[in-house]
Amino acid sequence: MEWVERLNQSILYIEEHLADEIDYEQLGRIACCSAYHYQRMFNYMAGIPLAEYIRRRRMSLAAVDLQGGNHRIIDIAEKYGYSSPTAFNRAFQAFHGIAPSALKEEGISVKSFAPIVFKISIKGASEMNYRIETKDSFRIIGISAPLDTEIEKNFMVVPNLWQEASVNGTIPKLAAMMDTPPMGLLGVSACNDKEQWKYFIAVSSTKETDEFEEYIVPASTWAVFPGTGTNQSIQELEQRIVTEWLPTSGYEYANAPDIEVYLNPDPQNAQYEVWIPVIKKS
Repeated sequence: MEWVERLNQSILYIEEHLADEIDYEQLGRIACCSAYHYQRMFNYMAGIPLAEYIRRRRMSLAAVDLQGGNHRIIDIAEKYGYSSPTAFNRAFQAFHGIAPSALKEEGISVKSFAPIVFKISIKGASEMNYRIETKDSFRIIGISAPLDTEIEKNFMVVPNLWQEASVNGTIPKLAAMMDTPPMGLLGVSACNDKEQWKYFIAVSSTKETDEFEEYIVPASTWAVFPGTGTNQSIQELEQRIVTEWLPTSGYEYANAPDIEVYLNPDPQNAQYEVWIPVIKKS
């Protein structure tokens, strides 16, 4: 229950700062993980990206403010972090379906979006295979793309990078240089709170190269989950890890990259492993 309580404490932090800038790193600290892992957990647990949740809460409260007195729209826009009334009007209309100025009329319907409360629910007996593996640091080489710290903005970054690697010959070049475990094509989300976030398509290798970028994956303990199916099924596995395994596992996220290991990268008949960095709860 401690894990769920931390998530609910993070929701309280969001509620207390809806009229301020919300610090994603602080949310991660409350939940004892990185800002990246917090956003992934939130998305899988709540079924909505963190940034969208915050927008909906702000728009819900903005409607209450506008209905409750003679507040100017420009003041409400500034209160909830919008740099201009135009940007606020656009966000308000996208959520409520009406312009904020329409609330001056009586009988206008608006939407209410309540704060989320996290709970553990039992979803039935569906087993998950995994192993715990401790590894020293290892070197990967490959190509990368920068990631935004608001992860929903990266929706097309990763697929575009894979598409580029597929058509320009990068994948077979990398496969030829793979010589150390984990033996597979790697998708590495290197997203800690101290460096520029990046996503790598890479292999584990000791070979020298001037063509590819190098990154050292830190020594960590990993929970490793095997899977098969399509590339869509790997997303479903990752969701199950966060919503079913992690809350009751006795582990929590460690400050290391998430890794997808593609043992057979055929997108329609994939064999893969999901590597989640973990530490034992104290």
